[in-house]
Amino acid sequence: MRMSDRWITLVGSLAIALLLALRVLDPTPIAVARNMVFDAWQILSPRPVTQTPVAIVAIDDASLDRRGQWPWPRHLLATLTERLTGLGAAAVGYTIVFAEPDRTSPRNAVAAWPSSALRNRLRFPIHRLPDHDTLFADALAQSNSVLAFTSGADSDVPAVKAGLATIGTDPAPFLLPLPGAVGNLPALDEAAAAIGASVIDPDADGVARRLPLLVQVGGQVRPAFLVEVLRVAQGASTLAVRTGDARSALGLDGAGGVEVLRVGAVDIPTTPDARLWLHLPKALETPRIPAWTLLEETVPGEVAEQIAGHIVLVGVTAAGAADLHALPGHTTVSGAEVQAQALSQILQGSYLNRPAWADGAEILMLLVLASVLLALMPRIGVFSGALVGGVVTAVAVGGSWLAFARGGLLLDPVYPSLATLAVYLPISFLVYLRTERERGQVRSAFSRYLAPQVVARLAEHPEDLRLGGETRNLTLLFCDVRNFTRLSEEMDAHDLTRFINRFLTPMTQAILARGGTIDKYMGDAIMAFWNAPIDDPDHRRQACLAALDMSRALVRLNDELASEHARHYFPVAGIGIGIGLNTGPCVVGNLGSDQRFDYSAIGDAVNLASRLEGQTRTYGVEVLAGEATHDGAPGLAWLEVDLIRVRGRMQPERIYALLGDEALAESAGFGDLASAHADLLDAYRALDLDAADAALARCREHAEPQHRPLYDLYAGRLAELRASPPSGNWDGVYTALTK
Repeated sequence: MRMSDRWITLVGSLAIALLLALRVLDPTPIAVARNMVFDAWQILSPRPVTQTPVAIVAIDDASLDRRGQWPWPRHLLATLTERLTGLGAAAVGYTIVFAEPDRTSPRNAVAAWPSSALRNRLRFPIHRLPDHDTLFADALAQSNSVLAFTSGADSDVPAVKAGLATIGTDPAPFLLPLPGAVGNLPALDEAAAAIGASVIDPDADGVARRLPLLVQVGGQVRPAFLVEVLRVAQGASTLAVRTGDARSALGLDGAGGVEVLRVGAVDIPTTPDARLWLHLPKALETPRIPAWTLLEETVPGEVAEQIAGHIVLVGVTAAGAADLHALPGHTTVSGAEVQAQALSQILQGSYLNRPAWADGAEILMLLVLASVLLALMPRIGVFSGALVGGVVTAVAVGGSWLAFARGGLLLDPVYPSLATLAVYLPISFLVYLRTERERGQVRSAFSRYLAPQVVARLAEHPEDLRLGGETRNLTLLFCDVRNFTRLSEEMDAHDLTRFINRFLTPMTQAILARGGTIDKYMGDAIMAFWNAPIDDPDHRRQACLAALDMSRALVRLNDELASEHARHYFPVAGIGIGIGLNTGPCVVGNLGSDQRFDYSAIGDAVNLASRLEGQTRTYGVEVLAGEATHDGAPGLAWLEVDLIRVRGRMQPERIYALLGDEALAESAGFGDLASAHADLLDAYRALDLDAADAALARCREHAEPQHRPLYDLYAGRLAELRASPPSGNWDGVYTALTK
């Protein structure tokens, strides 16, 4: 096993161990993510809406407009209770806690009056009036009524009015513990048929997904409000709790836990802490009856139909007075609506279940998926590993969705997905490092023979190592040392090799710095091109700037050679070069044979660039370029040189000398030279020899010494034209006799 493979195995194993530890600890962010996935499943597959005998009497804004602000006098609640009982409600549950006496009761109201003689006279007759709380208690006693208590600091434990049978271990240690309870007035609790805990305990993100069906107060088990409402509606007297040890087999939560709560004839599957997973419909459509309609002299017939035989929950829904909660897929839901939806779900028999074996199955899946990915990643690479990881994640998410949609099972897709990610990221990084190291070895081996861009391309795409090419618009550069044959005769083999290396190194640096690709070295000559293999929209300008950089590099090299020659360290004091530039379509790619090939370019544009390099000797300039190259690099210091027909081509080419960059082009001296030079060419091509001579004199006046050979050439041509005027059609085209 290679060292890198050992590191991959070690890091992957550590990642899997960390995942297992996190799975056991189950931190809040992961639990929230898992619950959000379950919320999404509820939105995609909501509980089917069917008619259930549950209704809400809403103390809503319209009721407050007719009967005054909340809280109402409890004689109104007594009337409300009597009406509901008289209309045949199976059970009447108040989601409201009546912890304090009614301040509007006559004796309580008169106690708040300012002391006066009138108050003293009225106190006795007012005390004889019925107490509102007493009226409410009497109404509760005559109905199947259920009151609620909630969590609080009070240490009193509310009375239980139902028998509780336990099958298995004591459920109390598993239940939601309440620090205390806030209950109702003793007279009201005594009058009610049942009392239950109205506790909506949201998850860490504030969304209520599970409702406690049993709670623990002071070490004693107490049923939830909705459980007591369901029991009273059935006329049952006992609750039965079945506990089991399924989760203890996994060693996750200690011993036992609640499995099923039986309420009358209804068996409710629960979580080990006796909670009900809410399964909600798309729209919360519990029949809602405004409370004011039941306080009128005559109750409408359609209202009576919604009450007879129904479980009726009375709650406050008015804005600013309602207790609001967030449910999966729903926000700002009143507490009465939450209880009503839970009751409808139970009566409908639509349950969500996270089975006891879920944790073990998820841990096993985590281990299998992470181990498979760990085994495959070093062999299939980063991108294929990402594909496999994506498939694994899709399988985990898809499996979770199918389990929910078809069986109401809540299986976690988050940890398998995290396992995939946690294994993929570090392993892909190590595989990437290994791949880059191998690519580095390829680059190191080939960079001595190929251009860096080509090496990079081959490292990324080894499949490109085959014969073939493509047609692209390239800018070609040919560079050659002038009089190299004579110079080489002055040097031995050692000096000649050292000289060629010293010359090619700065020239190559100048080309590569401008994004060029070195095609080949031919002794003292260089062939390079731009716009392949890497696209370069500005390839013509970059090639021109590279040629100018090569000229400047040559000046520095000549200074070094002159210094060494003066000290007799080197036999050559200085050299000159010629550079030809041309742009046009070429075939570029891997050219050669099956045994050996080079990344190279061929085409007419290549041949013309080579011919132009040769013509730099004829015109006495350092850089010559074709018209297409000139047109693609405006702003530089260009002089049109001639119309020339090179050997091997019938079509004449307009060629230009590149003298310098933008700074030179914008100088006054170059402007004067360019103007005189243009006049020279116009007069020459028009055979106006006198004007040409005048323009030539001006050119010599403004030209630098290194450019005067060009004007010597034109002086010779003008002399020939005077001595032997052309016959026939004069086109001003010069036909080159040499390469």
